Amino acid sequence: MPTDYDAPRVTESDETDTSLEQLTASRKDTQSPAVDVEDADTAESFELPGADLSGEEFTVRVIPKQSDEFTCTSCFLVHHHSRLVEHQQLICRDCA
Repeated sequence: MPTDYDAPRVTESDETDTSLEQLTASRKDTQSPAVDVEDADTAESFELPGADLSGEEFTVRVIPKQSDEFTCTSCFLVHHHSRLVEHQQLICRDCA
């Protein structure tokens, strides 16, 4: 049997005749008036760009460059000498 794909589809919801008042009443019944808000969603948990961090104290241990390390002249990162590609220009493998 051939199928006409251009014909409009008829579903069961199209066959039943419901008024606009019935649809809005059933919609109001299914919606909950309360909004789910978690404690983590408060405004204090978000950090805005350019926020004042003068009161914050950061603790990072900085280790000076070791004798077997070099600073890449392209990316300016400190690498081990095993990552060295060009000895004259001090370029790492990632930048080469």
